[in-house]
Parts: sequence; structure tokens; C-alpha cells
Amino acid sequence: MAVPLYQAKAEFFRTLGHPARIRVLELLQDGPRPVRELLASIEIEPSSLSQQLGVLRRSNLVTATREGSTVVYALSTPDVAELLRAARRILTEMITDQGALLAELRGADVQDVREKTA
Repeated sequence: MAVPLYQAKAEFFRTLGHPARIRVLELLQDGPRPVRELLASIEIEPSSLSQQLGVLRRSNLVTATREGSTVVYALSTPDVAELLRAARRILTEMITDQGALLAELRGADVQDVREKTA
């Protein structure tokens, strides 16, 4: 029995729901990297990184190739990088909207104080 699309999408986004996985994907936007470089850039234990890389590999978001004794990871498709860029745009918009609301609230607070002291 096929999984409904909405359920598959929810599982996909759950896969992205770990900071270390997002950081790995961000680092891989610039091109393939060996595990040692990922480890140097992400301050987590090697076993934890290995576990997170396994999750990304099983979900086909990254690929792994062996070059001698070194394992090199890469994004499986440029669409992953585009998804991260889209997330950045959405977050920027959300923060901008929140900043405008905060400024409006602060302006209202200042106005309230002015009215009370007048």
C-alpha cells in the first residue's frame, strides 16, 4: 500500500529536523567533503555525526563515495541546496515580519508612556 504524499512529506521534513543534519547539508552546498572536514566544521562527537550522516544517506539526501580510506559526502541533488535557500528566504521573511511587529509594539509602548505622563 502506497504512503499518502502528505505523510511522505511529513517524514521528509522530520528527516531535516535535526540541527546537525541541516549543518551537514549546508556545508555540502559548497561541494563534496570528506567526513574529517565535516567533523571539524560541526562540533559533535564522531559517532553522532556518523549517525546523522546515516539518516541523510538512507533518505537519499546525500551520497557517500569512498576514496581510499576516506569517505566523501555530497548532496544527492542540487534541489537539496535549493530547498535550503528557500528555507533561508522564508525565515528571513518571517523575521522581517516579526521585526516590523516588534517595532510597532515598541512604538505603541512609547506612545502609551507618553500619554500616561502627559
